[in-house]
This record gives sequence, structure tokens and C-alpha cells, in this order.
Amino acid sequence: MGAERLKVLIVDDDPLIAEMYRRRLEAAGCDVTIAPDGERGLAMANMIAPGFICLDYRLPGIDGLQALECLRADPATRAIPVILLSNDDDPSLRERGLRLGALKVGLKAEVTPGELADLIASGEETAFRSGNGQPGTERKR
Repeated sequence: MGAERLKVLIVDDDPLIAEMYRRRLEAAGCDVTIAPDGERGLAMANMIAPGFICLDYRLPGIDGLQALECLRADPATRAIPVILLSNDDDPSLRERGLRLGALKVGLKAEVTPGELADLIASGEETAFRSGNGQPGTERKR
């Protein structure tokens, strides 16, 4: 029997971006599930108990920050490491995401699928940095 693959949940309403991340993460040995909005992302997080969640800020319905608040309020999902990625470079969103416990809050253009896959697959949570270069909130798996 082989080792269990790390489960990663990608919550992104852009199917091309989600598929790009999925392909790279699967190539790195992860088991990837995609949810197209915040509501389904929360449901999937409870259903599959992922080891990491990659969450977009701007989502239809419940946005990424609201979803992160819900994840942190639920004992079943509270400790799951979350990476918030978006095309929106609003510093207040980055600050709020870090305050809510995201490991990394960044621009999709600044985090390549390969970088994301390498960090997630290797489990190097401490390698995640906030947008200002300071360590994000570390969480144990």
C-alpha cells in the first residue's frame, strides 16, 4: 500500500485557473478537489477534510474571506491551512486574510502553480509568506 496522497481543495470560480492548479498539484502527487464557489467550498472542506485549501478572494455568493471566517469558526475545519489567492491587490484584503489565519495571501500572478505545488506537496508551511514578506500564521496539519 502506498502513502496517502495529500488532499487539496481549490475554491475558485475561474475554471481555467482551477484546472491549471489542479493539473500541477496532481502531478506533484496531491489529490485535488475543485469547488466553484464559497458555499460548495465550505461543504467540500467538511466532506473531504483536505490537508490544504487554496481559496480565491472574489467568489460568487460567499466570498473567500467570508468562507475563511466560516472555516475558522468550525472546529472540524479550523486547523486546515488556507492560502488566499486573487487577482485583487487590495492591501486591506491581504491584511484581513492574514488576520483570519491564512498562511499566505497573495496575487495569483505572483504564485505560479509550480511554486504552489512545491510548497503544498512538501508540507513546508513555514515557506509561505504574507504579501509584505513577513511569515504568515503557521498552522499544524
